[in-house]
Amino acid sequence: MTDARSAGPDAEKQAELARKWAALAERSQRLVQDFAERQSAGSGFSIADPTTVAQAFAELTAKLMADPAKLAEAQMQLWQESIRLWQATAQRMLGEQAEPVAEPERGDRRFRDEAWNEQVLFDYIKQSYLLTSRWVQGVVGEVEGLDPGTRDKVDFYTRQVLSAASPSNFALTNPAVLRKAADSGGENLVKGLENLLDDLERGKGRLQISMTDAAAFEVGRNVAASPGKVVYQNELMQLIQYAPSSETVHKRPLLFVPPWINKFYVMDLQPKNSLIKWAVDRGHTLFVVSWVNPRKDLAHKSFEDYMREGPLAALDAIEQATGESEVNILGFCIGGILVVATLAYMAAKGDRRIRSATFLATMVDFQDVGEVSVFIDEAQLQALEQHVAEKGYLEGHHMADMFNMMRENDLIWSFVVNNYLMGRDPLPFDLLYWNSDSTRLPATMLAFYLRKVYQENGLMTPGALELGGVPIDIGKIEAPCYYLCTKEDHIAPWRSGYPATQAFAGPVRFVLGGSGHIAGVINPPAANKYCYWTNAKLPADPEAWLAKARRHEGSWWTDWGKWLAKNGGAQVPARAPGDGKLKPIEDAPGSYVKIRASE
Repeated sequence: MTDARSAGPDAEKQAELARKWAALAERSQRLVQDFAERQSAGSGFSIADPTTVAQAFAELTAKLMADPAKLAEAQMQLWQESIRLWQATAQRMLGEQAEPVAEPERGDRRFRDEAWNEQVLFDYIKQSYLLTSRWVQGVVGEVEGLDPGTRDKVDFYTRQVLSAASPSNFALTNPAVLRKAADSGGENLVKGLENLLDDLERGKGRLQISMTDAAAFEVGRNVAASPGKVVYQNELMQLIQYAPSSETVHKRPLLFVPPWINKFYVMDLQPKNSLIKWAVDRGHTLFVVSWVNPRKDLAHKSFEDYMREGPLAALDAIEQATGESEVNILGFCIGGILVVATLAYMAAKGDRRIRSATFLATMVDFQDVGEVSVFIDEAQLQALEQHVAEKGYLEGHHMADMFNMMRENDLIWSFVVNNYLMGRDPLPFDLLYWNSDSTRLPATMLAFYLRKVYQENGLMTPGALELGGVPIDIGKIEAPCYYLCTKEDHIAPWRSGYPATQAFAGPVRFVLGGSGHIAGVINPPAANKYCYWTNAKLPADPEAWLAKARRHEGSWWTDWGKWLAKNGGAQVPARAPGDGKLKPIEDAPGSYVKIRASE
């Protein structure tokens, strides 16, 4: 009788593989049991509320059944297209050429492997999936009698189901996975299961898909590494003053107010794509708000608190640090919404310290918010309010899940295939490291924002919002504004930012960047990517603006840099952190940004 060692290296390899499977099976059993226990004792809250989704599909089914003739016609159409596909497949099996019946859309990376086209079986699987999924989407999209909210939910969740059902997501129908399994003797599937269990453990029973090699990055070392000092802090934020890189600077300091849904260092990932470094290199004394990652003890913090302890506190601190009362400000995403509200508040109070404002991917009109609306209706909002009232905050993963579902194939299923089926570790990617570094949202602020700003569209109605007892009217904003939106933004649609051009009282330079919410904003000139559009005339209709807009190749940063320089004031000697009345507290990027959502 021979043991595995004497049978040769292949037997040793198989024995080791069997040992791994046994260990993983034991670990899986424990995790499944833990997961079941957590589910039975869970809060019951999900950003994608299953009850609301089920109700939407129940309404869809009723409408479909109400018109059986139309449904039968659609089924006949699918049958005819399926026959065409069978005929084309038969031609290929006989060695003949055949035109595809269904092809992936441009940019669909699920079917890039050559086998999806070259091997008849996989080509049939691919085309059958595309044909069926497009038929389902067409049937759902043409159902009459659904209210707009229900239609949006049905369309969105139908897409989620179809994306999940893609043959690329299953080992037995993905040629690249099968080839890898054959070449490795199944090691990819063992490693994939190990990756899956690691993600379940890291998520404490919730699948937290790894998108990048987290060990490759460290905040303050190779991301968020621009030199500077924290010169002020309160419960909600630390204020960072960055070290100058030029002998002279513009007289007016520049303040960045980032979103608190994510962390500020998306603007300081690496030196080559850092908006923070780029602004400093162009002679601006730059201050950046670094928001805290709030715990339950900050549940009471309101939207007004974010204004008072955010930009207003920063303005006071900047004057102490530099002696300058006039400041240029930049707001990004929800940070931009806060800046809009702050400017309106300051206008009502006669406070004119902000001399110019830049807005990046900032909505002011919430009539059309894109796919985000799927997650926020009255029923879901009440459930969310109840959850955060009990918890004290919204966990960071809920917002991350929502944004990932809006780009499900890129941000969910591509990693399922790479990590769990191919058995690969994700590659180091600074942007995805930042994307995975989620933040909590305090209960009081979130409830006000979703009710008053989001659902009731309070920014667009003078007096609908009150901050500190002051009615807010964005029509009183007179400071010159640079307003950037991006054309493919799925989080802050550009047409929901454009109404600022009509609402603000002061001059507005509206610019439309290429690409999306992050890539279109963090687009350094050296990369020479994308493009942007400008049009000095500002008609009420955004489509009319775009029709006459001039396209420019490259980054909007250069255009903004010229605009900002005109508002920066005269040149003065460079200011270092600690030169004024505020002494450094700690090195940038500070301690607030290092608080993880899991802590």
